Amino acid sequence: MRAHKLLAGMAALALVASPGLAEKKKKEEASPAVKAAKDFNKNPYPSTYKPYPGEPTALVGATVFDGAGGRIDNGTVLFADGKVVAIGGADLAVPANYRRIDGTGKFVTPGIIDIHSHLGDYPSPSVQAHSDGNEATAPTTPDVWAEHSVWPQDPGFSRALANGGITALQILPGSANLVGGRSVTLKNVYSRTVQGMKFPGAPYGLKMACGENPKRVYGAKGRMPSTRMGNLAVNRANWIKASEYRAKRNAGKLETRDLAMESMAGVLDGEILIQNHCYRADEMAIVLDMAKEFGYKVSAFHHATEAYKIGDLLKAAGTCSAIWADWWGFKMESYDAIPENAGILQKAGACVVIHSDDENGIQRLNQEAAKAQGDARRAGIEIPDAEVIRWLTLNPATAMGINQQTGSLEKGKMADVVLWNGNPLSVYARPDKVWVDGALLFDAADPKRRPVSDFELGQVGEGDVK
Repeated sequence: MRAHKLLAGMAALALVASPGLAEKKKKEEASPAVKAAKDFNKNPYPSTYKPYPGEPTALVGATVFDGAGGRIDNGTVLFADGKVVAIGGADLAVPANYRRIDGTGKFVTPGIIDIHSHLGDYPSPSVQAHSDGNEATAPTTPDVWAEHSVWPQDPGFSRALANGGITALQILPGSANLVGGRSVTLKNVYSRTVQGMKFPGAPYGLKMACGENPKRVYGAKGRMPSTRMGNLAVNRANWIKASEYRAKRNAGKLETRDLAMESMAGVLDGEILIQNHCYRADEMAIVLDMAKEFGYKVSAFHHATEAYKIGDLLKAAGTCSAIWADWWGFKMESYDAIPENAGILQKAGACVVIHSDDENGIQRLNQEAAKAQGDARRAGIEIPDAEVIRWLTLNPATAMGINQQTGSLEKGKMADVVLWNGNPLSVYARPDKVWVDGALLFDAADPKRRPVSDFELGQVGEGDVK
């Protein structure tokens, strides 16, 4: 102990006795590069999102799925000032100043959330000039950000709102690269700029990919990686570099900024969430081991067609599986997909999310969830409707780090709400009304609140277009 104190005292004395050393330490601590790197991940392109105006609203008489596994028959949902005020049964008092909407025979859910979308980065019309989702120029590009490609006028956004009840979505880079770049979470609202759509306070994601895509793209160019072992080698080297960068940053020794390493270090800091494209169970298990090696968490595996094989490992890691209901066979690593994937994961106690990865699929995620529920039932796994709705609301919100703000109908959360014309797990169900932060942005009965687009001629059921 005495030796320790003596050494500490000598070090302090050396600083005092050597003005040059003290000045150097002070300069390092105040380095603009250090300060910028520490602050950068917090939100360098801040959200300018402001909710559209709404009015106090009471949905009464509907069947309510709260998104957290609860169901209320003949329920009441109250929201005002952009927030859920209360949720209850028919006996819940409705204040006099609330607009009452009769939901008899209808259903209420939280807004649907798509954890895996490329809207805006691959917008409609689908032409090469609009292909902005894959920066396929290097195996790892953590320095690129999906939000810098988002075109807010993509008609896919309004289609997702009207046909799918989508109120929030994560826009991801493509999967050509081992590290594809940062994702961004958006509120599904009309805006001139991506900043006006950015979900306030949502953490960034970092898109990663394993398997066939990166090894095919770069192996075809005669460079590493061209194998699955090459994938892991490049990834591990990148994480080593990120760990060293972070240590240097924390010690105040950065001289210049590195945009790629800032994103990687943000993951190691726990500020950026890993969203990992991966199909095969063996690869997912290896990635979980790599995450342990470098001290980060995989928030969700996307596509995860073989997740059913390792439900226990995914549950233990707290990692969600963002999956399709029944896509399979379109490439070799998807051949062992089974339609019971979601049901088996649910039975194992693992987190299930139904995602789209498609501008059409995002408009009917409710139907995809219903298909997965039906396949589970045929395998002897009964999953209540209210729990299936969780796959579309609270589970994706949790994997995206926004579950404290949205994803379930709870007092104080954002009033992201869908009123369906029937059970949302029916193929016949469509959104009747959709609110985002308490603002009515879609109303099937009001032409003024139905989306229009320069690239489309009309809505289903509107008759001939003149």
